[in-house]
Amino acid sequence: MQRFEGWRALVTGGGSGIGRATALRLLREGAAVVAADVSEPGLKETAALAAGHADRLTTAVVDIADEASVRNAVGGATAHLGGLDVLVNAAGILRSAHTHATTLELWNTILGINLTGTFLVTREALPALLATGKGVVVNFSSTAASFAHPYMAAYAATKGGIQSFTHAIAAEYAKQGLRAVCVAPGSIASGMTGNPGLPEDTDWDLYAKLRPALVGEGFADPETGFAGPEAVAGVVAMLASQDGAFITGTEIRIDGGTHM
Repeated sequence: MQRFEGWRALVTGGGSGIGRATALRLLREGAAVVAADVSEPGLKETAALAAGHADRLTTAVVDIADEASVRNAVGGATAHLGGLDVLVNAAGILRSAHTHATTLELWNTILGINLTGTFLVTREALPALLATGKGVVVNFSSTAASFAHPYMAAYAATKGGIQSFTHAIAAEYAKQGLRAVCVAPGSIASGMTGNPGLPEDTDWDLYAKLRPALVGEGFADPETGFAGPEAVAGVVAMLASQDGAFITGTEIRIDGGTHM
């Protein structure tokens, strides 16, 4: 299936996890992709996994919390690709702490990367996306935005903000052909979920209900309760393609039924 033949995509967070899986999925479906990430080693690993598609993959180091870095990276990606059809804002961090022990520095760090970073990359990419008349923005929220995830108040706040931001730009630019959608993953294995830094005195009873209903082969791992990042990448590809042409201003939850 070559849904993205001739399409140009920028994927942040492309050096690991869901961002990497998404970049590779879009490559396999024919897109020219710029994978951007703060981790240069991670981007090299992504490039090594792009066997057979390396001629359509470019990598770029970017700190999405830094305005100048974003401006340079997005401008460079757009110039290299000759335009932009799809933006996937997969970059983000997960940090955990008791809310009463969350410092302002930690709060601002999480907001700066997750929420402000999504805004900065989107803002810089919008002129190129609008120029196509069919641009697509796929942002990353989380089930944490709508359901209780203890010790993750700052993270949840950023993901709720991303959902609201997505709705706003979907309405603002719909007449110019732009679609903006969110995915809200949960119970997905990635770098951030592997080590969320939960407090030493975590009350694990609070997480008893955070288990997917779909487990077993092809679903979530029965031991860990997590599915692979490819489960999200496939949905992102659908939303970004013409198969998702009538979807905008909403979010799609991908959690194997954890929050039914």
